[in-house]
Amino acid sequence: MKYASDFRAIARDALRGKWVIAVIVGLVAALLGAGSDGPRVKLNISDHGANLNVGVAGQTIYSTGGSPHSGIGAFLIGSAIYIVLLALVFAAVYFVLGSIIQVGYARFNLELVDRREPSFDALFAYFPCWKTMAAARLLQSLYVLLWSLLLIIPGIIAGYSYAMTEYILAEHPDLTASEAIDCSKQMMSGNRWRLFCMQFSFIGWNLLSALTLGIGSLWVRPYQQAATAAFYREISGTEQAVDTDPATE
Repeated sequence: MKYASDFRAIARDALRGKWVIAVIVGLVAALLGAGSDGPRVKLNISDHGANLNVGVAGQTIYSTGGSPHSGIGAFLIGSAIYIVLLALVFAAVYFVLGSIIQVGYARFNLELVDRREPSFDALFAYFPCWKTMAAARLLQSLYVLLWSLLLIIPGIIAGYSYAMTEYILAEHPDLTASEAIDCSKQMMSGNRWRLFCMQFSFIGWNLLSALTLGIGSLWVRPYQQAATAAFYREISGTEQAVDTDPATE
């Protein structure tokens, strides 16, 4: 049985000579919604006027507003319903896109730890299966939310139970969303604490990343994701992976 240090060592070895593409793919995956909630649009209307804020990763990238008598303020107030509808449509599209990219990113990291040549195109390999990928992400979010309504701890446990869903779909896109989630639950039985310990072992790197205003995460995230892919290989018993193209199966 491997430990956190073993998975980190496998990740470092897999990333040797491949850091540049790993950082680029990780950044693109994050921007396209893999593992993130995407841009946030906030429209505030009060007696003093209206303000529109667009943020990404907790940072405001665009902000505008004005009093009810100003041109921009009057426009925001008059167009509020359209702005809300547009934001909802954009959020839905971004959610679906992120679902596809997240599975593609899992495939990229599996190729990495399998010592195959990782491809940037892996991110976009699962567009034909977009319904399954979106359904899997939606069901995971819903289940975690429902468990969290009971107490925080059950929600966290549920999140760890479903943690391998994207890797399973990356290799078996023919499964339904529910089947992939069930496979993840079975696979993670008895392994949730191991995954937690592995993720916790990166706390030092995450703290250093925070000191660099998040810039360090460009390197830490690929390191973590490669280690997680190695973890999946170990608990799924597929460390000797065959060279197949799961997207075309």
